[in-house]
Amino acid sequence: MDILGWIVVSLVFIVAYVGLIYPIIPSVLFIIAGYLLYGLFFSFEQFSILFWVIQAMFVILLFVADYFSNLVGVKRYGGSKAGIWGSTIGLLVGPFVIPVVGIVAGPFLGAVIAELLVHRKSIGEAMKVGYGSLIGFLSSIVVKGALQTVMIVYFIFQVQ
Repeated sequence: MDILGWIVVSLVFIVAYVGLIYPIIPSVLFIIAGYLLYGLFFSFEQFSILFWVIQAMFVILLFVADYFSNLVGVKRYGGSKAGIWGSTIGLLVGPFVIPVVGIVAGPFLGAVIAELLVHRKSIGEAMKVGYGSLIGFLSSIVVKGALQTVMIVYFIFQVQ
């Protein structure tokens, strides 16, 4: 039963990492689900209030990092709110419209199309915003991946 419990918890954590690339998967919920599954399979005894407070702070950091990575990427390259929204929509829709390639092309094309349609920017300016959106998305993956890793490592230290 112990091995099965750890396999299930590990698989849930893996799904959380998949959520870094497929944002339709709520990574943070899968990490918390891993903690709860561990508690159900084994025990909640190792989880102090401090543990939950620290994890809650990391959850907030994950949301902030996600939001600001995209915002900074788009704004730094001259984008507007429309570019941010376009990038976000492209990020969610891209992988379903163009499997695999849509993960990268979605945010780029979303930002470009939004800037072209809403603010009637030149193709060059819109492409620059799309590039910024892509940089924001990729930096978001790195930052969120690092934060998720810290959360999981802290969990492992707590339960050992």
